[in-house]
Amino acid sequence: MRIIAGKHKGRRIELGKDTGDIRPTSDFAREAIFNILAHGKHGLNGHSFEGQRVLDLFCGTGAFGLEALSRGADYAMFVDQSREAIAIARQNAERLHEEQSADFLLADATKLPQARKPFSLIFLDPPYFKGLIEPTLKSLHAGGWIAKDALIIAEHDAKEKVEIPTSFSVIDERKYGRAVVKLIVIPA
Repeated sequence: MRIIAGKHKGRRIELGKDTGDIRPTSDFAREAIFNILAHGKHGLNGHSFEGQRVLDLFCGTGAFGLEALSRGADYAMFVDQSREAIAIARQNAERLHEEQSADFLLADATKLPQARKPFSLIFLDPPYFKGLIEPTLKSLHAGGWIAKDALIIAEHDAKEKVEIPTSFSVIDERKYGRAVVKLIVIPA
C-alpha cells in the first residue's frame, strides 16, 4: 500500500508483521474515495483538505488518516481497539514524520468517550459483517465527535445489511468490488 497523492505521494504504508483482523481498503477504492472527496459534488465541494480535522476509526494501518494528512489536513486522530493496529498506525505516522499532527486512541468506537473537539471528516472502516456502523454512528453523535457540516465516509461489504440511524442521511453510495462506500451527513 502507498500514499496516493500529496506531500507523501508514493510513500509506503506498512501493514506490520501480525495484521490479525486488519483488512486494508484497496488502493483503488481509497483513491476513488479521495477523488470523490476532492472533486465530487458531495465531497469537500472543491475545497482542499487544509483545515480539516480527520478522525480515522477502526484505523488499522492508518491509511485514510495518513492520506488526508498527506493532502493537507491539519490533524488526524487514529482510533482502534487493537493495540497492534494503533502501533502500526503510529509507526506509519512516524515514518512519514506526521506524529506532530496525529493522536492515537485505543478505544472501542461503539463506546467512545466525550470528544474534546469535533471532527470535520470521519472515516469509518470497521471489520465486515460485525454490525458496527450503526452503533459507531450513534457513539460519534452522542459523544460530540461530529462537527457541523461534517462528512462521514463509511465502508462495508456489499452483502452486509447496514442500518443507518434516522438522525443521519446517506447522500451518496458507491460500489468498488465487494466494498460499498457511503457518504453520510447529519442533515441541517
